[in-house]
Amino acid sequence: MNNVIIVAYDISNNKVRTQFSKFLERYGVRVQFSVFEIQNSQRVLDIVIHTIEHKFKKKFESGDSIYIFRANHSNTIRYGSAAIIDNDLIFL
Repeated sequence: MNNVIIVAYDISNNKVRTQFSKFLERYGVRVQFSVFEIQNSQRVLDIVIHTIEHKFKKKFESGDSIYIFRANHSNTIRYGSAAIIDNDLIFL
């Protein structure tokens, strides 16, 4: 089974937000403007979390927020363009 995480963020600094989104694009798929789905091995997920902790965390401002959800694919209701995605999500 693939490991899946959802990363949602709200970063006020344009430069940091751009760097962060470009970083996430290397590992996952943008599903919303500030939301990425990352599917891969535990090793890749560990790299993503480690990089956030050691590279980006110090750049975040007090009002910024990053959420990381671990997920498995299961039954999810989707509308609009999300309806064409083959995988379903369920949060643990």
